[in-house]
Amino acid sequence: MQRRLLLAAPLAAWLPARAHHGWSSFDQNRPLWLEGQATKVHWANPHAELVLELPAQPKLPADLASRRLPAQSAGVDGPALLKAAQLPTRKDRRWTIELAPLSRMEAWKVAPVKPGDTVGVLGFTFTGEKGEAVLRAEYLFAGGGVYGLRSAPA
Repeated sequence: MQRRLLLAAPLAAWLPARAHHGWSSFDQNRPLWLEGQATKVHWANPHAELVLELPAQPKLPADLASRRLPAQSAGVDGPALLKAAQLPTRKDRRWTIELAPLSRMEAWKVAPVKPGDTVGVLGFTFTGEKGEAVLRAEYLFAGGGVYGLRSAPA
């Protein structure tokens, strides 16, 4: 058994690893807006996740700052985030979007996003936009609904 583990260890180093990111890794002073088409969806724990493909020329919606947001149990100033929203400076067309755990998605009654769905997301990426093109979602705009993902509905 020990010999098999020793042989498998070098092989495991070649396999891609998926990291789970907490909120502290993200620049919460710079909300970003992404909107595009879901290309891959992973609707499972530890949190739902999707790959979002952006259009060639992403834009902020003209009405973004005035959109209504649902109340959530966490103290999030959603209207201020909408007013401060900006586009990322990096030019990646594909972003990994980290949503909430499934229990929270169910509490919000979010229908699973499907590949091909158009979604908008307001959230945060790593400080200085360094590393992977990952966005931690604060609000999800999908299927005609808006969902606050940091906590349960208020």
